[in-house]
Amino acid sequence: MSRLSKLEPGDVFSYFDEICHIPHGSGNTGQISDYCLRFAKEHGLACRQEPCGNVVIWKDASPGCEDADPVMLQGHLDMVAVETEDCGIDLETEGLRPAVSEDGEWVYAKGTSLGGDDGIAIAYAMAILADDTLKHPPLEAVFTVSEEIGLMGATALDASDLKSRILLNIDSETEGEFLTSCAGGATFCCFLPSRREKKTGIVYEFMIDGLLGGHSGMEAHLGRANANVLFGRFLAETAGKAAYQIGEFSGGEKENAIPVRCSAILLTDEENAESLKRAADEFAAAVKSEYASIEPDITVTLTRKEICEADVLDSEGDRALRIALELMPAGVLRMEPDMPGMVQTSLNLGVLRSEPESTLTYAVRSSVRTQREWMLTRMRDVAALAGGSSKVEGVYPAWPYRPDSRIREIMGKTYEELTGKKPVMTGVHAGVECGILAEKLPGIDCISYGPTMQNIHTVRERLNIRSVQRNYELTKRVLEKLVL
Repeated sequence: MSRLSKLEPGDVFSYFDEICHIPHGSGNTGQISDYCLRFAKEHGLACRQEPCGNVVIWKDASPGCEDADPVMLQGHLDMVAVETEDCGIDLETEGLRPAVSEDGEWVYAKGTSLGGDDGIAIAYAMAILADDTLKHPPLEAVFTVSEEIGLMGATALDASDLKSRILLNIDSETEGEFLTSCAGGATFCCFLPSRREKKTGIVYEFMIDGLLGGHSGMEAHLGRANANVLFGRFLAETAGKAAYQIGEFSGGEKENAIPVRCSAILLTDEENAESLKRAADEFAAAVKSEYASIEPDITVTLTRKEICEADVLDSEGDRALRIALELMPAGVLRMEPDMPGMVQTSLNLGVLRSEPESTLTYAVRSSVRTQREWMLTRMRDVAALAGGSSKVEGVYPAWPYRPDSRIREIMGKTYEELTGKKPVMTGVHAGVECGILAEKLPGIDCISYGPTMQNIHTVRERLNIRSVQRNYELTKRVLEKLVL
């Protein structure tokens, strides 16, 4: 039996434990969607499942509360499923191994990300839907798919039968910090010429590793290194120092996660081998010095393998890759002028692949639509300059700040009553489904919140147990106040 079963609130952690044991990485949410449907039917609740996997569950208001405005409890079913190289779990077919830290303060998963983002939202909603002792308005629980890969479930959601006037989006990671606006964004894919030729020479493996990574929106302002961007810099800075050709390369796992590793096969000859090694050493020394206080574990290695034949990019493919990696904008590009410390516009080269063709995949974010469009224009032009093509997908709107928000006022006062602390009302440089849902349900009053989580989207992800308890109590109290 999992140690989670002994945690309080028992119903919340019981559902969270069940969720953890169902594979539910982005694009692999069929089982978790069916699980939610079964839950609704077992509890006699009206429900529907959409072709994409979204699930909507309705629960009538508690007696005497029928006239209150309907409230939506909302979270997403998919998680960013990443793992250590030696974890021994196939995340496509197996569940996670949740555990409790030795100090009893945190839940984590052995060898993988935890999926507290956003399994805890589903667990909260299920616990509320299953509890007939609570006082609450009419409830609509909306569970979406593919949030982590472009908010695609929310975009596909049929909202024609939804009546909610207030939205509780349980998809934030810092207790006491309530989101009241968010950036819009898109996924940009660049496809480059990638014809290959067979050449014989000395094969080296180039590797950038040991980076902290993290969420490319939530942690964009921290200045962490991007392994894919550093690889592009290496190619640019070694041009002219040594002659070599580029074989297979790969970096990053998800477009919205800062990549922690990038590797490439490089092919050279004896005449250039020493120059290539020297250039790599100089590059390693430079980036280690630059990132000493931010990325203490960064490693840059060039390892000689063998003399053999390898598939390498031809001159056109080599040129295209170097141009794209050097000239594409990357990182934080603009800060919010009226909100100190808040990122306005950024780009993350989350995935770099050589197969089946040279592909660069970016998460593009901005709270200003025109800035986002300008970035996409620049990126299209760079792709064309490199001789490649591009496409934009997964476009989602920003969620603008609402000056007159009933739910913001109730949530803030209730949190202060519960904890004795003043809440922080802020925006976030990341996509939140509130933006899409607010477009589909004009006038809906939204807020996003959640218990404290750390290192989401990484194998170091963990969920604070006491914060789960407080935020569940907060949710119940707010629902009760919304019937007044």
